[in-house]
Amino acid sequence: MHQFSLQQKFFLLLLSLVTVGFVCVLLPFGGAVFWGIVLAIVFAPVYRWLLKKTGEKPNVASLLTLLMIIVIVILPLTLVAVSLVDQVASVVEMIRSGELTVGMFFTKVMAALPTWLVNLLDRFNLTSLASLQQKLTAAASQISQTLAMQALNVSLYTVDFLTSLCIMLYLLFFLLRDGASLSNKIRAAVPLSGMYKQRLFSNFTTVIRATVKGNILVAIAQGALGGLAFWFLDVRAPLLWAVLMAFLSLLPAIGAALVWAPVAIYFLASGSVLEGVGLIVWGVVVIGLVDNILRPILVGKDTKMPDYIVLFSTVGGMALFGLNGFVIGPVVAALFLAAWDLFANATEFHTE
Repeated sequence: MHQFSLQQKFFLLLLSLVTVGFVCVLLPFGGAVFWGIVLAIVFAPVYRWLLKKTGEKPNVASLLTLLMIIVIVILPLTLVAVSLVDQVASVVEMIRSGELTVGMFFTKVMAALPTWLVNLLDRFNLTSLASLQQKLTAAASQISQTLAMQALNVSLYTVDFLTSLCIMLYLLFFLLRDGASLSNKIRAAVPLSGMYKQRLFSNFTTVIRATVKGNILVAIAQGALGGLAFWFLDVRAPLLWAVLMAFLSLLPAIGAALVWAPVAIYFLASGSVLEGVGLIVWGVVVIGLVDNILRPILVGKDTKMPDYIVLFSTVGGMALFGLNGFVIGPVVAALFLAAWDLFANATEFHTE
């Protein structure tokens, strides 16, 4: 059995320490670095295409790819964010002015509920409007205090966001330009045979592309369809609800329904049966169809993972890592399956 010399042991210890130290240095901008790597992997085919079109000029191709990302990703997100802030402010103003009240909504919904459900809610003291308003007021007060405290730091958050954005774009330029050579160096440094490295690296890049492409397209489609329905039904702040549905659609199967289902219930409870039934049909058939058909095609097909693995890895990843988890979760799951498949089929692990 091979024994490491003292010099080798010291070098491995030094390598581990400097690696941990470097990771700690990057942690304050972990999100920027993470999304820089993700976008570089997703747009690598575009960069390679532009590289051929520009006559093998890496700097020009990388810059053009970066400009394309800014135009089709960052600018639209910025415009949506500005419109979203405007609609949130208008909703808050309507609540403050009394234009939107809890009492009317509560009364209509309680009148439409079946007796058994009313009795169940009564056990938790949720059928009293006064009690409910008191709880909502307390919650609103706490939220308002939190928002007020965070508002004091809004300039700091803006500076942090802009700094992270600049770091991501700066890093992205070099990852696009030098990504192939960096990938080759990492592959050469990994102490595995070529077959294992090829399989694991291929799964890593494939899952990232499929997950980002699939989940983002599904989120955009579900948010747009839900927002269109809300706009047609004259629901206040349709963009706000569209963005919320798009965000929640990252949770497969149930995400967007957490928004449109309560609105449909409100329509039914308030006597607008046609609108309520129409929204339910639209949500189940159209919005649900996007999730049930498009997501497995875009995500599960490319990753070659079962739908339930995609679901659990996405939800679990978001629970652990927040928004970044919708990429990290499936990647970890795919590498887990690939590693165990390699181990099960590798003869060199079973020769003894």
